[in-house]
Amino acid sequence: MGGRFYYGWAVVAVVFLALLVSAGVRAAPAVLINPLEMELGWSRAAISFAVSIGLLLYGLSGPAAGWLMDRFGPTRVVLFGLVVIGGSTLMGAAMTQLWQLNLFWGALSGIGTGVVAPVLGATVANRWFVERRGLVLGILGAAASAGQLVSVPALMWLVVAVGWREGTVYLAIVTLLILVPVLLFMRDDPSRMGLRPYGEGEKGANAAEESPAPEPGTAVANAEREEGGGVLRRATRAPEFWLLSGSFFICGASSNGIIGVHFVPHSIDHGIPEVTAASVLALMGAMNFVGTIASGWLTDRYDPRTLLAVYYSLRGLSLLLLPFVDAFAGLAIFAIFFGLDYIATVPPTVALVADRFGRAHVGTVFGWVFFAHQIGAALAAYLGGVARDSLGDYTAAFLAAGVLAILAALMASRVSRASLPPAGAGARGAA
Repeated sequence: MGGRFYYGWAVVAVVFLALLVSAGVRAAPAVLINPLEMELGWSRAAISFAVSIGLLLYGLSGPAAGWLMDRFGPTRVVLFGLVVIGGSTLMGAAMTQLWQLNLFWGALSGIGTGVVAPVLGATVANRWFVERRGLVLGILGAAASAGQLVSVPALMWLVVAVGWREGTVYLAIVTLLILVPVLLFMRDDPSRMGLRPYGEGEKGANAAEESPAPEPGTAVANAEREEGGGVLRRATRAPEFWLLSGSFFICGASSNGIIGVHFVPHSIDHGIPEVTAASVLALMGAMNFVGTIASGWLTDRYDPRTLLAVYYSLRGLSLLLLPFVDAFAGLAIFAIFFGLDYIATVPPTVALVADRFGRAHVGTVFGWVFFAHQIGAALAAYLGGVARDSLGDYTAAFLAAGVLAILAALMASRVSRASLPPAGAGARGAA
């Protein structure tokens, strides 16, 4: 792109901010479980159920958001999502009934954060970049880590200092302020500014051929554009769709579901002070920031299947050891180790979706793969709370998540990277 500044990087910066605040709101229930349990007398299972509603709708909103972004552009969709996130967080500050928790921190928060989610990052990266696509996916994936890194200790500090209601008001205000840079700087597509995707202008549509990861051919991409919604029907007939969805289901269960929701309560159960426990989770976010960007860089250079197999295997081993670690030092070591691959699975998973099903409909196909991720997260969030109420600790939940992560490593290694044939190719070949 020469020596000029490429505007796509400004779009990446704006999307990073939107994803950062969305992730911060999504991580907030980990801080609120104990205050709600103490002040309002709600059981941990009941609170976890509301969180699971949010996680489920977070995932279900992904396919709808991807569909809308593919057709109407990301800007208007992101503005809607931020308004819903900020409004539901603000209304949640006044809740006194369990149904309000289910509505504000469950349904509405899930829908809003599901719109401003990894599907947005995948869509923007694939619209604006051919070269550096893995790096951009890593940067935008790291926004979730940064949101956790900033919001969890800050919100816990506010909860301790001024109370959870006032703390969530501040969180809502910050979210609504992000509307300003989105309105000023967000752009839907490089073509509307007379630009081409980064790397395509100099090297053509297949500029990524220099990378070991194969790009789908332009004939496939064009056929998918003509086919529209039919790509999803064809995708669901491919075993790779179910392998990716199944491994991402486990990813959600073993990360956002059990660790993202229950790690802080688990730490507090073992005598770790509230702010310290939140700081350990923030440390996990810091390591995740590093790990996700590194994963994007690695995805541009190595087989995504191998990366996923390594990530899931390491995650499984760390979860199997977690029940036997209850001191601060051990939890901090776990946070560092686990954090390095918390969301590092996103860049290689998106790359495999693009390789197999084409860049033209990454938003739609990855939206459904991501929905599987959130089904797993929702189930693990709720069942983790049930296990804690029934058994007195999280041991069974952590061990089950570890075994599932090992299974995900095996599933990821079975994914084929060959491009999905264009619509009608089989029929033409038969003729």
